Amino acid sequence: MSLSGQHIASLCKKLIPDENDEILLNKIQELAPDAPVRLARTGDKWYRIGGVVDRDGTRIANDVIEWAERTFIESGQNLQTLIDYAIEEQFIATRQVGHTLYYVIETGTRAEDFILLEIDKTHEVSDRMLINEEALPEDIEDIIDPLEPASIQSSNFGHSRYHYRRKTDITLFLETLNLHHKEEHPVQRFIEDWNRSNASEHVFCKDWVVRPYQHTGRYGEQIVTAEIINIQGKQLPHLEDLVNKSGDNLNNLLNRFDRQAGYPFAWFFYMVKGKLVSPHNAEAVYKDITGDFAYLPKRDEAVLRDWISSPYNL
Repeated sequence: MSLSGQHIASLCKKLIPDENDEILLNKIQELAPDAPVRLARTGDKWYRIGGVVDRDGTRIANDVIEWAERTFIESGQNLQTLIDYAIEEQFIATRQVGHTLYYVIETGTRAEDFILLEIDKTHEVSDRMLINEEALPEDIEDIIDPLEPASIQSSNFGHSRYHYRRKTDITLFLETLNLHHKEEHPVQRFIEDWNRSNASEHVFCKDWVVRPYQHTGRYGEQIVTAEIINIQGKQLPHLEDLVNKSGDNLNNLLNRFDRQAGYPFAWFFYMVKGKLVSPHNAEAVYKDITGDFAYLPKRDEAVLRDWISSPYNL
């Protein structure tokens, strides 16, 4: 599989995005011909500081921070000289508007056997006049990110672009969690429970993905963690409180939820995620299977018993 970060980054630089990102998907699939590839999720819209253009839309700088700091030095570190220059040229600050595309590439049959590709899709728009003449900046920071910006009508510059962010082999990533956490991480347990239950008949990354988080703490320590994100597009109903139900009635309600979700034992994983299913329902099921009813398959029953003994959630 020729799916290195370098290959993906090069691909992103060459492609002009289409509306549905199908070209990018097909190109990624060409790099991994033997592994199913799909767009799993599109993240929420975000905004970032952009660059500088003149009144005609001609590019002055790609990065307003770099431009402001460099031009301040070129102006003899005289802020007023910089301000007068920007006003005279009627410079406009832009911003980057985008969202992150999450692609999954199946690499095996276990829940963790997939690669997560994160690719940003951005476009640049005019944001404000670089200098607000009604509230002149008092320092460089006030030019870069003013408290009182001079708003203008927004317009696009050029076409959208792809920017490679990150590639994560989830199998390898989950192994690294052990180096950063003394106890088993809840995400690891969620994955293990999936693999040992009847849910494993279904491809995990069609409904859930593991999203890694890595950042530096306040004392310089490396913090590595993760979360489970549900990516199923179906609108599933809340599973009502089943505390007063038992036997066939309870089993039928569980089975109906699983059928709607599309795989067995789905109710348990939605419960652990704290989504749509109350933990009280697990207690009701456990009361049933330790009494007169035995409707859970042995694999799922073992997972539920372990959860009752040592509950966890995400």
